[in-house]
Amino acid sequence: QVQLAESGGGFVQVGGSLRLSCAASGSMFSILGMGWYRQTPGNQREFVAALDSRGGTNYNDALKGRFTISGDSAKNTRYLQMNTLKPEDTGVYYCAAEALDRREPDPSPKEFWGQGTQVTVSS
Repeated sequence: QVQLAESGGGFVQVGGSLRLSCAASGSMFSILGMGWYRQTPGNQREFVAALDSRGGTNYNDALKGRFTISGDSAKNTRYLQMNTLKPEDTGVYYCAAEALDRREPDPSPKEFWGQGTQVTVSS
């Protein structure tokens, strides 16, 4: 299994910034990419941003410009820098990873999820 450890959530005022961190572990797996999703109150989980192992990034268009994903693929870490936060950014932020099990002869990508970290933006 791939274990994902998230940190960095918390309370912040409108207009403030937070940086989320996610570290993946799982020695028998090769990480293809990692990213962030969020679930805001009353809404389904939505994609935020992703960074693959070759450095390619993908963003939710509605959040691009305020949110930036970065990381170190060699260390299987990802960060989400969130700026100019708004009350509607309040929610649980989840780290996700797509990985191959190197023990399998013909592995297919598997998804893994972290427990989530709460972000609360207060006005």
